Amino acid sequence: MGTRTSVAERMIWHGLIIIALTALTQIGGIAWGLALLLRMAFGRFLLSFLVVYLGLTVVAHYTAPLAGREPLPCLDAGPNQIAVLNPLYCALNRHYVNPEMKAHADALAAHMHESFPGTRTRALDASFPFIDGFAMLPHLSHDDGNKLDLAFYYTDQSGEYRLGQTKSFIGYWGFEQPGPGDPQPCASDTGISLRWDVAWAQPYLRDWPLDAARTGEALRWLAENPVGSDYKIFVEPYLAERLGVSSDAIRFQGCSAARHDDHIHLEFTTG
Repeated sequence: MGTRTSVAERMIWHGLIIIALTALTQIGGIAWGLALLLRMAFGRFLLSFLVVYLGLTVVAHYTAPLAGREPLPCLDAGPNQIAVLNPLYCALNRHYVNPEMKAHADALAAHMHESFPGTRTRALDASFPFIDGFAMLPHLSHDDGNKLDLAFYYTDQSGEYRLGQTKSFIGYWGFEQPGPGDPQPCASDTGISLRWDVAWAQPYLRDWPLDAARTGEALRWLAENPVGSDYKIFVEPYLAERLGVSSDAIRFQGCSAARHDDHIHLEFTTG
């Protein structure tokens, strides 16, 4: 009886891990399942998982264009191209966009370098390599290659621009804060929400001010250069107002979605 129970428990745990890895990386659950099969033949489960996962990641890199998506560069690609902030996004397969989004993001990077020589523009979460409609948690969208999160630009306490760096190593959670009199549309909202303040992480973030000149210019360029259809930029209303940028393209994401005063969310439809 005890053996049957332990086998059932292991199956449940493996099932939960497969679900979690699939939600986090799309292909991780497949790699875990294949590693379980390989372990029966060769042993060395962890090594098998890492090898299979790496192999599937490489395959995704070269086959995603067949599904209409391209990987963003995982390392610095020069000032005229966007790249992910942290290679972790590539390791998790969360760095894929359609060709139109990549071209638009590269154009933003080139403009920022022209306006502020040496500036690097960094991407955060994009989409998985395959399957429209496949949710990328914890986002409510990012499921079709048409969405991209862009990192803010920062200075250190002396006012020096921090090249391609943000408050946190993943680019999220370094929230700006509304001041007295700033619009706060969710202040009285008590419904189910993803507007986490992530208070536990705040003491561990870099105490860097927002580079208002660069971030404002990026937001302004995005607003003035729409592409595709249903072009949207999500950023907190008070922050857009503080940066002096106003446009019909700039929207509020709603009180049920995550805060957008730690990054810019860009989306549009192509085709």
